[in-house]
Amino acid sequence: MTHILRRRLLLPLLLLLITIQAVASANNGRPKLVVVIVVDQFRGDYLERYRDRFGPDGFRMLMDRGAWFTECYYDYANLHTAPGHATLGTGAYTNGHGILGNDWYDPQRKGVYSSVKDDDVRDVANTRTTSSASPRNLLASTYGDEVKLATAGRSRVYGVAFKDRSAILPSGHSADAAFWIDKDTGAWITSTYYLPEGKLPPWAQKFNEDKRAEKYWGLKFTDEKGEVFRTTDRGQKDLDGSNLDFYDTVGRTPFANEYTFEFVRELITSEQLGQHDTTDVLTISLSGYDILGHKVGPDSPQLVAETLALDRQLSEFFGFLGRQIGLANVWVALTSDHGIPPQPEMGQSLRVPSQRFNITQLRKMMNAEFSKRYPKATDKEFIKTIKWPQVFLSPDAFQAAGVAEGEAERASGEMVVAMYSDSLKAAKARQTPQTMMRGFYSRTMLEAGPPNVAADDMARKFAHSYSPHGGWYVMMLPPPFLVTFSEDRWRNDDDHGLVYSYDAHVPLLFYGLPFQPGLYRTHSEPVDLAVTLTSLLGINKPTHAVGRVLTEALRKDVPQTGESSK
Repeated sequence: MTHILRRRLLLPLLLLLITIQAVASANNGRPKLVVVIVVDQFRGDYLERYRDRFGPDGFRMLMDRGAWFTECYYDYANLHTAPGHATLGTGAYTNGHGILGNDWYDPQRKGVYSSVKDDDVRDVANTRTTSSASPRNLLASTYGDEVKLATAGRSRVYGVAFKDRSAILPSGHSADAAFWIDKDTGAWITSTYYLPEGKLPPWAQKFNEDKRAEKYWGLKFTDEKGEVFRTTDRGQKDLDGSNLDFYDTVGRTPFANEYTFEFVRELITSEQLGQHDTTDVLTISLSGYDILGHKVGPDSPQLVAETLALDRQLSEFFGFLGRQIGLANVWVALTSDHGIPPQPEMGQSLRVPSQRFNITQLRKMMNAEFSKRYPKATDKEFIKTIKWPQVFLSPDAFQAAGVAEGEAERASGEMVVAMYSDSLKAAKARQTPQTMMRGFYSRTMLEAGPPNVAADDMARKFAHSYSPHGGWYVMMLPPPFLVTFSEDRWRNDDDHGLVYSYDAHVPLLFYGLPFQPGLYRTHSEPVDLAVTLTSLLGINKPTHAVGRVLTEALRKDVPQTGESSK
């Protein structure tokens, strides 16, 4: 009788303890650690495509025992790495966070600059550069910033990626550090924005001094049968004859993600993440998937092998989190910054209208045509750069020719449309409504707000893509399945950045005590990640966030702390 009574009393007590543990607050350290994993260029349909080939404790841990949103699409038109990572961190699109692309033309500094380039800081652990990177172009706060603010700075916030922009932008302004690699050597570096004394933490310095990157040279990337796809041997050449560095050699193999996880484990252990009285936050961006994907496209056996290798790496990492912190004390979110189209040759083989378009030649032709129109102009470089789908203009050149911004942008957009049509004729390609350029949106138009935004999905997506950065520019609306290239070295590569589903569709999964496991085919967007996490943590959402709390995936037996809405 006593045994039965104890069992009756123990069960409600255990349920109460589980519920108390699940009620989150960044201030009480529940959860101990939030981990956001961004798999760069991982398209939303890949999880369905390879589901039967995954093991039980990698992707399937999140798919089967977490909340899996299959219909997650970005709602903007500039689907590149920097805007995507900024969107995930801020819960806002470009018209909120300001990150227009990976880089853009800066009319004040008279040059093309990275989205995170900062001339006022320098690299830490790399003496070859005079300037480095920071989040100063980011115009909104991130989930990491809000955790920092809510806990008066006691929480630890870090970002890690091969790419500087991928480590920096989702982590936000107040991160303890963002770490990325030196492209030549593979050493992990940061900037004096985070570490003003110019020194890495002792554990990170030792990691580099131990030459942990060295073991990733001279390896073979193989399929399941042992057939070699490529190696990481030193001295390989790119198509233009230049030497491939660590970033491009190791980055085009699964070893890039393995190396990232090795550094992340060292970071978690040395900084004691998940061991504090407030919630810590870690964002991991796996850049290797994107570096390879650009070379081989989404349907290559190499990308299949990369995906299966990543599944094993995730399983090992989740096992490490379980041993180090306990999975009951961790929330995990997994998503991506953008997708990728099929290689044009694949599309053409299936009679899908697909084209390649040389934007280096386009820029030359545009500058030649504008020079004819304005022969008295002394500056003949009217088009400074093309970062597709953006075309960046020179305010100086057009103003010297007496042309105002609105007129210059309209003329540039119309010229791209006409020259693309001419390129199809020259290639003797069939011109149909499916293959023609669809139009453009100018910066002045986006600033004013395109008409019919409420009723026109396309206009809304481009309105979400506006940024005050970048000077004068035009955003093109090309046909689907158009892949651009610049210079001969990129001729056979794949590329993303367009408004269509193959670039906009990404996975979104959550794992942790507050989440009701299940497959959710309700509409979601990447902007929902930040507000869902901040709501569950009982803190403010990021300043410009427009996402919704994904309440359909939250356990009903756990009290929630609030909700934001669009």
